[in-house]
Amino acid sequence: MVYSNNKDFTTIAAISDIHSNVFALEAVLADIRHRNVNQIVNLGDILYGPIAPKATYDLLMTHQEDIITISGNQDRQIYEATTADLIGNSTLSFIVEDLPIKAIEWMRSLPFDCQLNENVYLCHGSPTDDMIYLLEDIVTGAPAVRSDADILTLLNGIDSAVVICGHTHIPRTVTLSSGQTIINTGSVGYPAYEDDLPIVHKMQTYSPHANYALIKCIETKQGKRWQTEHIKVTYDHELAAKLALKNGREDWAFALKTGRVLSV
Repeated sequence: MVYSNNKDFTTIAAISDIHSNVFALEAVLADIRHRNVNQIVNLGDILYGPIAPKATYDLLMTHQEDIITISGNQDRQIYEATTADLIGNSTLSFIVEDLPIKAIEWMRSLPFDCQLNENVYLCHGSPTDDMIYLLEDIVTGAPAVRSDADILTLLNGIDSAVVICGHTHIPRTVTLSSGQTIINTGSVGYPAYEDDLPIVHKMQTYSPHANYALIKCIETKQGKRWQTEHIKVTYDHELAAKLALKNGREDWAFALKTGRVLSV
């Protein structure tokens, strides 16, 4: 998806991985309102979670004209769900039951990626696969920054000055030998998780804050420079955790309260 090759954004608020956490999203949007932002972008994994899928969707729809949104892997998981998937995954079943059909169709309509303008490119995971971590290697079971060469390979020819991604839930900014700035926004609504694909690994931020990134273009005599600010927003994470626990997810509740993965 190409949004506008001619429009120049000086300040972008980038959010990702809301995961049905309407309380975190409310706090982040309120924080953004106090900043001089030209554009909000949302990088996917929006409604998957045991908190408040429909309320999250409803809130986003009130800001629909202000936010450019792309799809994430767990958005696909919702609209591609089979009967067997729903039977085997109580959280997924809860989400599908909570959401109106129009919400599922909205997710289905979202683009995979977005060339925001000539300088800024958006993706959820990597430019070719929404399941691949662009910046992190998890071979040890914990995230470590990939080599410069590996990140350039995963970019697959994307040469935008700024690439903004999500998916790992880990806020991070990396500068490459190409001069490009790669920014992971972190997660608005889910600060820690454990996954078993492609191997068992944990992603943890060690705090319950909602995360997003503020990206500013600064004009200098030498040309454009890009400044990143990773912002942590406080919100009522206890309320989000209570809903997760009510919906049968002790692991989510613990992560929401601590930013850590629950040890079993």
